[in-house]
Amino acid sequence: MDHKRVATTVLEARGGEDNIAGVAHCATRLRVVVKDSKGIDKQALDNDPDLKGTFEAGGMFQAIVGPGDVNVVFNEMTQQAKKDIAVSTDKLKDIAANSGNWFSRAVKILADIFVPLIPILVGGGLLMAINNVLTQPGLFGEQSVIEMYPAWEGTAGLINTLASAPFAFLPVLVGFTATKRFGGNEFLGAGIAMAMVMPDLINGYAVAAAMEDGSMTYWDIFGFDVTQTGYQGFVLPILVISWVLATLEKFFQSKFKGTVDFLVTPVLTLLITAFITFMALGPALRWVGDQLAYGLANIYDFAGPVGGLLFGLVYEPIVITGLHQSFPPVETMLWTQGGSFIFPIAAMSNIAQGGATLAVYFLAKSDKLKGLSGASGVSALFGITEPAMFGVNLRLRWPFYIAICASAIGGALVALFGVLATALGAAGFIGPVSIQGSSVPAYLLICVITLVVSFAGAYIYGRVLLSRNGTIDPDEIPAAADSPAQEPLVAPADNATTIASPLHGNAMNLSEVSDPMFAAGKLRSGMAVEPETGKLLSPIDGKVTVTFPSGHAYAVRGKDAEGNNVDILMHIGFDTVNLKGEHFTAHVNKGDEVKAGDLLAEFDIPAIKAAGYPVTTPVVVSNSKKLGAVLPAAVAGQSVGFGDALCTVDPPVVTSTV
Repeated sequence: MDHKRVATTVLEARGGEDNIAGVAHCATRLRVVVKDSKGIDKQALDNDPDLKGTFEAGGMFQAIVGPGDVNVVFNEMTQQAKKDIAVSTDKLKDIAANSGNWFSRAVKILADIFVPLIPILVGGGLLMAINNVLTQPGLFGEQSVIEMYPAWEGTAGLINTLASAPFAFLPVLVGFTATKRFGGNEFLGAGIAMAMVMPDLINGYAVAAAMEDGSMTYWDIFGFDVTQTGYQGFVLPILVISWVLATLEKFFQSKFKGTVDFLVTPVLTLLITAFITFMALGPALRWVGDQLAYGLANIYDFAGPVGGLLFGLVYEPIVITGLHQSFPPVETMLWTQGGSFIFPIAAMSNIAQGGATLAVYFLAKSDKLKGLSGASGVSALFGITEPAMFGVNLRLRWPFYIAICASAIGGALVALFGVLATALGAAGFIGPVSIQGSSVPAYLLICVITLVVSFAGAYIYGRVLLSRNGTIDPDEIPAAADSPAQEPLVAPADNATTIASPLHGNAMNLSEVSDPMFAAGKLRSGMAVEPETGKLLSPIDGKVTVTFPSGHAYAVRGKDAEGNNVDILMHIGFDTVNLKGEHFTAHVNKGDEVKAGDLLAEFDIPAIKAAGYPVTTPVVVSNSKKLGAVLPAAVAGQSVGFGDALCTVDPPVVTSTV
């Protein structure tokens, strides 16, 4: 490889050094964050014979160079650039997170905060949908299911408790993940959120009623009457407060050291944040929600279908902040005036999110995304959108935009046909029991129209993405046509080279690993092992060509029966470069001669998993394109020991030119 030429190509194709915000590398690829993506010449990179592929993921434009070469190309790039563009991988992630416009950055932050909460939101959402079916009167007759079958009442009560808990205590979950995202101690974030939902406070859902009937309780703090208000179900206050808490904590940590920091920082951080929360930010953000609710109601009354369109467009973004919790008092007022438009528009918004998510289900290739989108899409149709919105639509972004446009159309139709609700209920397809009797046919028709528009719009756009990028997920790397993730199961050649398992654990097909780059065969063919013992041995006689400083990746170059180089790359876990060498101990250096079975490295499996990283280890023949077939020699799912045959490599096929 002409490393200098490749470095020049990458530098120029990324728009030149003035367009580069930072560059780093891992064991196999260059990672670049650019200031303006329009300045990228992707074709030049795809046409370079020495680059094994390019893709964008996590806000970084990445080029696969290969083990042993990537660090040389990286050094050439930094030497050619007139300014310092080299940064650490952690710093590059920060740069990537802060790139783009304010809206894309805000969406990225929300995704970082809510993606870890997807399992509990999906579980709670589906349980809430089941509870609605059991307790909603009018679905299967005049009475609800539990009224017709009282024996189910206890089961329904348990389901309701399980379903309500994640949403009632959502501030605690968000406080944990948001504070961590903002760089603070996540347990302090959870602690301040717990204070905001303490049972001693007036429940957040009952604050409006307590203010009206005079039952609100107060603290006397420095001569001020401070309402003892809870924030159950509210998201925006804890998002802002988590940022405040993290900022205060980092400030005190910069002022105090050692024991003083350990003792004083948590106390001051919690105390000051609590004062700010209950005396200023909490009431202010609740007031914003109230004004938003009344303002939208006035716009709806004044603008009719245009107001319905606007309300439908902004309803789901309002749900993201939790400010929709301010709507019930407005709905109560509207009921006395003949009916509320808020519930039917909320139902259209939920159905639109569900329709877009179900389109993702039919387009998704990965089992994980397909399973998540199918379950959360159904949940949204029954009135619970958080799993669909946070787990799928906001992360992919384009389904969310399509869904709010479909919701706007539904909202306009709700206003045009004068559909009104007379009670609260499940805002979705089981919502007719809450709608005025004369409006039920129109309500159901608008539900169907909204679903069709959202589903069709998302499906059509998704098909365009598939034809253009090979995937609907910007964080997923499409498989390369010339780099299969798993070679066909055929008999190896008589003079094939056997690659021994460098690990003790369970064999896996490479296509089954969670990292899309390895699964798609971007780093060529091989197998993977889920290790049970924290030792990595050499799979072949040869020379160590890569020992990454963080200790997570190694490469050994051996020879096949014909004397051709066979380069074996072993990558312990995924994203484990972020551990910066912690929990890894290298036993070899670059250039060392090794025999098959020699110890290359040791690693602490429980500690790596506790840090949030998998230890699944791909073992790939990184130059397999120059060799023959790389075939599995172990059965996926079965145990392999140190030295057992993992895969075989055929020598290159020599084609006669006679």
